[in-house]
Amino acid sequence: MLKGIINYSHYLMEGAVNKGDTVIDATCGNGHDTIFLSRLVGKDGHVFGFDIQDQAITNTERVLAQNGLTNTTIIKDSHSNFVHHIPVDKLTRLGGAIFNLGYLPGSDKSVITRSETTILAIEGILSHMKQNGIVVLVVYHGHNGGDLEREQLMRYVRLLDQKLYHVLYYGFINQKNDPPFILAVQKRN
Repeated sequence: MLKGIINYSHYLMEGAVNKGDTVIDATCGNGHDTIFLSRLVGKDGHVFGFDIQDQAITNTERVLAQNGLTNTTIIKDSHSNFVHHIPVDKLTRLGGAIFNLGYLPGSDKSVITRSETTILAIEGILSHMKQNGIVVLVVYHGHNGGDLEREQLMRYVRLLDQKLYHVLYYGFINQKNDPPFILAVQKRN
């Protein structure tokens, strides 16, 4: 069976992230990935969640509290500034990161992710990531500005050195209305 985009993004994270790892939810949104990651890394791991919108921070903190999950730190800031918020001892255990690019569902559609900050975040995360760690990008591009972000991300990941990284593209090509797709970058041994 083919997995849907969200299920496949979680499947990839499960294959790369271990209990006790540090992980990044680069776009908290409504907290769904944050909950998943919190459970994935367990009580000895830690999730750092980022978003620039108050609504996303509130939504994520609420669902974490409802689920009794405490191994998280939620930060209102751009994912490109992650290194300023994560202690060095946690950075050395960085096993993965997940991004949901586009806009927060049910919010202001003019507030979108942008390739400039996303690529800065990816570069920084990859430089700190442990071997076999993974960055998963769920690319929603069917909105104003989405095409530009998609094109720039595709250009960036195509240029990553194949000796250092595996880069995966996963998406459904016969669906209408600009379906989301996954870009995944795994740091090689």
